[in-house]
Amino acid sequence: MIFPIIYNWVIIILRTCFTTIAFNYLPVWMTLDYVADLMYLVDMLITVHTGYLDQGILIKDLAHLKKRYLRSKHFLRDLVSLLPTDFLYFVFGLETPMVRINRLVRIPRLDEALDRMETRTSYPNTFRITKLMIYIFVLIHWNACLYFALSSYIGFGSDRWVYPNITKPEFASMRRQYFYCFWFSAQIFTTVGDTPLPKREEEYLFMIADLLIAVLVFASIVGNVGNVITSLRDRDNVFFPNHELVKAYLRSHHISKELRQRIDNWYQHLHINKKIMREKEILEQLPLHLRTEIAVSVHLPTLSKVTIFQSCEKSLLEELVLKLTPQVFSPGEYVCRKGDVGHEMYIIREGKLAVVADDGVTEYAVLTDSNFFGEISILNIKGNKSGNRRTANIRSIGYSDLFSLSKEDLTDVLSEFPAAKRHLEEKGRQILTKMGMLEDTGEEKEGEEDNVETKINTLESNLEILQTKLARLMMELESSNRKMQARVEQLELEVAALGNQPLEDEEERIKRELRGEGVGEEVRWEREEAEGEEEEGLDAKVKKEEQGEDGNELTKDGDGESTKSREGDVEKMVEVDNSGLKDPDDQEKKEKDDSEKNKDKGDDRPGKGDGAEIELEEEKEEKSGEIDSEEGGVTAEEDSENKDMKQKDEGQTKNE
Repeated sequence: MIFPIIYNWVIIILRTCFTTIAFNYLPVWMTLDYVADLMYLVDMLITVHTGYLDQGILIKDLAHLKKRYLRSKHFLRDLVSLLPTDFLYFVFGLETPMVRINRLVRIPRLDEALDRMETRTSYPNTFRITKLMIYIFVLIHWNACLYFALSSYIGFGSDRWVYPNITKPEFASMRRQYFYCFWFSAQIFTTVGDTPLPKREEEYLFMIADLLIAVLVFASIVGNVGNVITSLRDRDNVFFPNHELVKAYLRSHHISKELRQRIDNWYQHLHINKKIMREKEILEQLPLHLRTEIAVSVHLPTLSKVTIFQSCEKSLLEELVLKLTPQVFSPGEYVCRKGDVGHEMYIIREGKLAVVADDGVTEYAVLTDSNFFGEISILNIKGNKSGNRRTANIRSIGYSDLFSLSKEDLTDVLSEFPAAKRHLEEKGRQILTKMGMLEDTGEEKEGEEDNVETKINTLESNLEILQTKLARLMMELESSNRKMQARVEQLELEVAALGNQPLEDEEERIKRELRGEGVGEEVRWEREEAEGEEEEGLDAKVKKEEQGEDGNELTKDGDGESTKSREGDVEKMVEVDNSGLKDPDDQEKKEKDDSEKNKDKGDDRPGKGDGAEIELEEEKEEKSGEIDSEEGGVTAEEDSENKDMKQKDEGQTKNE
């Protein structure tokens, strides 16, 4: 579509303004016109059959494609550009090619074509400059044609600004007319050279419009060229390290001339041979699978020549090529020295390296393409006397291109390929055995490895058990928290219910609980029942004694004394109950004192009263002895319980 669209944009205005050119080459223009129309029609047919993406799926069904195209704006634009306006030639004549101006509507198709070409070309910067020049050419061409038409309208040669008189032979030829107008327009747009001053108003308006357009043209040229230069510089910075910054750093730190010369030679080698040092940054924007395919196509031939990787699986090689880092060494530069700590292994892509002695003169061997070294120091082979240190001096003979593979990257890759790891370790053991640097570790090391693995497995199982127990404890803790919360709520309800009772009843209840009166109350009720039975028996005896004639006074006295003794016994029982937790020795002393008092009172009584009172006293003593024995057992139990209660109360008081 580039040819027919540009043809219409250039030729239609040319034929309209330069009538001589239009009539002299009319058959050619007519043929090219209809060839362009035919290409427009073919483009419509191709567009109808062009698939489109719907949710990532390419739609190829012709019915859907037709429906989509006929409902789009592209169809209307294409239809307008192919309207048969050529029939207007019969009205206006063949000298009016402007009837085909509808063909210019296809200009968006040109932009689409140029954009696709820019993404597909291998030289995008060159293509951008070319596209800009095409646009500028079309713009100057249109301005030249309009300038010639304006000169024809004003009059050729009427002043110095318009085109000279075409009657002069030197300005009469078609080529001279077009070239002069094109040169004049180029001078205006580029603001280069002196153009004649306008004389008429039409000339002034034309110059004003051209100058305004010239500002945009100049800005677009400068901007696009600046973008191209910037992109070229960015490309160089990405492909190669920034040489100017390195030079400035070397000058500011007064580096020796010899070292600066070596660095300049290194940069020169990179630029001349197109050595790319920053591959990962260049391909960083691509998805992983595309980066892998590119790395495989670029580095796999070199990697597959390495003997230790020849029998490895393809997936291992694909993982390794992504980890390779290119490095370039100058002539006489040491890649590694004996005794240095090794952090990477090297694969020779191009160049020669020498294995030299410590004196730097004696050469033991020469390494060439596809050789590798440095794997001993990064494989962690057990029994290696040198540990992870370099075992040889490697020096570059000329410029050498190497691939380096770090210890961390190799370990990560080999962890997924145990067979390749064993193969590399076996190769390393063979090399160390030949060099006499492998210690005989025996089976103890293998046993230690097994023990370590067993310990790890045991720790993992123990960890799982502990996690299970922890989960159970957490569940029990949650359950106990819920129970505790429920208990606290219940206690709060009980406290609220108790708060409604009088304060004095609450204090008495607390005192009784502290003194252990709960048990004493039961004993006191039993004693009262027993005393009630004794009082009934005594009343019966008193009635019998009152019937006798000789013992009325004695009986009264004895009855009074017995009543007093009963009252004393009741008071004693009440004191015992009230004392609660008093010592048993004090109670025995009180009982002895009471008994002595009763004896003294009994000795003062005469006759029958004495005998009756003694009998009553003996019966009372027998019953009181039984009660005391029962009371003593209860009292002992009360003492122990009350002591425990006191200790608990004291502990609670201290805590509060």
